[in-house]
Amino acid sequence: MRRVHLSVVTLLMQMSVCGFVAAAEVDVQKIDGAKPMNVVFILSDDHRYDVMSFLGHPWAETPAMDALAKEGVYFEKAMVTTSLCSPSRASILTGQYMHNHGVVDNNVLTPEGTVFFPEYLQAAGYTTGYFGKWHMGGHSDAPRPGFDKWVSFRGQGHYYPPEHLKKWSLNVDGKSVPQKGYITDELTDYALDWMDSSVKGGDKPFFVYLSHKGVHGMFHPAKRHEGRYKGKPLPKPKTMANTDENYRNKPMWLKNQRNSWHGVEFSYHQDTDIAEHYRLYCEALLSVDESIAKVRQWLKDNGLADNTMVLYMGDNGFQWGEHGLIDKRTAYEASMRVPLVGVCPNVWKPGTVVKEVVANIDIGPTILEAAGVKTPDQMDGQSFLQLAAGKTKAVDWRQNLLYEYYWEYNFPQTPTTFALRTPEYKFIQYHGVWDLDELYDMKNDPHEEHNLIFNDDQQPRIRKMRADLHKILAESDAARVPFSHKRSMGSNLRLKSGSEPADFPPQLLRNQNAKD
Repeated sequence: MRRVHLSVVTLLMQMSVCGFVAAAEVDVQKIDGAKPMNVVFILSDDHRYDVMSFLGHPWAETPAMDALAKEGVYFEKAMVTTSLCSPSRASILTGQYMHNHGVVDNNVLTPEGTVFFPEYLQAAGYTTGYFGKWHMGGHSDAPRPGFDKWVSFRGQGHYYPPEHLKKWSLNVDGKSVPQKGYITDELTDYALDWMDSSVKGGDKPFFVYLSHKGVHGMFHPAKRHEGRYKGKPLPKPKTMANTDENYRNKPMWLKNQRNSWHGVEFSYHQDTDIAEHYRLYCEALLSVDESIAKVRQWLKDNGLADNTMVLYMGDNGFQWGEHGLIDKRTAYEASMRVPLVGVCPNVWKPGTVVKEVVANIDIGPTILEAAGVKTPDQMDGQSFLQLAAGKTKAVDWRQNLLYEYYWEYNFPQTPTTFALRTPEYKFIQYHGVWDLDELYDMKNDPHEEHNLIFNDDQQPRIRKMRADLHKILAESDAARVPFSHKRSMGSNLRLKSGSEPADFPPQLLRNQNAKD
């Protein structure tokens, strides 16, 4: 059950004159002796964990992200608890797992009564601004609680103003304002203009939430970056090949998905050039990197860099051929791992690498601690501020991270998925399908090539992780599977010339009875 300190039971959903939703009064518990910092949180969409040049990418360029890692902290095992836009973004804003915040897919609004961590910042005396993609309830761009400044748009938005939608606009403080140019640049400019007018020279700490559309598909780079990576090759993962070795002891749904909307053979139900999409993806990322640089330069120019935490994160990963898949949703590393880098002056040492598993549910608690506010009781996450400062020992950090994804009717290829990610192993369990579960040794098999589910020596570990998973779900009242309105059969087509359906694995086949 959710536990929220509120002076009223639910949020007041009426709109005020300026278009904002009235927020509930929250109980702010301050940390004794803390000195509140300014905070800038920059979020991108679908940026996978390894597409940063400081990690050795063969040709992608991310100098601003590289600088954050060099001058601050790189979180090597940053994860999301649900690899899907709206649920992940809701987890960031609430500090909660999906089963608690209730945003189960990209279609539903946050439930009435949801409390976002910026509401605690406001109550603690912060000036707050939101700029960019919200997406929880794609039909609405209305201002949400927790923000003094609001710039957003409906759904996924558009990289450039769409010619086919003459009335397309941004929502700026409850008013409809036309989009003028490339969205990554425009959102950055809105944020910097607000910081110029409402932050600079002020006597209140501030919080900026800059939430980019980039690099969500379909990918459109800024015109200045078009063709930057023309002809560059797709770094093909070993598990992309359609071979018996790659699919040995793997779930049947996985092989079947390679010939689907989210597979490499029938991507988006088109004759898709995956390599070209990947080049556009990396070109679109250039403007996101430039956005980080512009914000950090503004902080420096205005003498605020030394008292401002800056965090950059992706909302979920993205598979570019791993296991024959594209997109996210799965519990595989390329899907659930994300980039996370940041600076926290006088707290985090330059060049620090955090190897413990941190998650999107930890963002709210971390920012609140930087603001001198204790983590609210209803949050599932925990602050990594002291972990990154070297003051929290690895043994005192979480040992199990829960992953959950609920089947969506519009993309029926991926089943309901629950997983546990420990520092060394990952156990994946599927719900409602006749198929195999998975266990991976992440230290010795980082690309998840060898499913250990049938290994005799791993059966004690499997039993324990299965029990641990059920215990976590049961204790948090999550031993259930919510779903939204099924409006069609979804994108369920297959390519006639593509892969044949998967066979049942030999371990499940018998001649006469269960023991034969």
